[in-house]
Amino acid sequence: MKKIILFSIGCVSILAGCASEPKVTKADMANPASQYCVQQGGKVVMNKEPSGVVGYCHLPDGNVVEEWSLYKAANPSE
Repeated sequence: MKKIILFSIGCVSILAGCASEPKVTKADMANPASQYCVQQGGKVVMNKEPSGVVGYCHLPDGNVVEEWSLYKAANPSE
């Protein structure tokens, strides 16, 4: 009985060591335009429009800018 328990613990330990880290997919990554908006102190509001869902950044100064336009203006090389 003791051998079976020790064998089982050994097998579980070996299998646990073979486990891999989950891969990060694009769906798991945050939207860089939304992140930039929040970093600027803004709040992202998603609006459903005929062309699809569009994110707008409501900035602390009262301006409302489409989030990707704001991001691209600050990061023209990307």
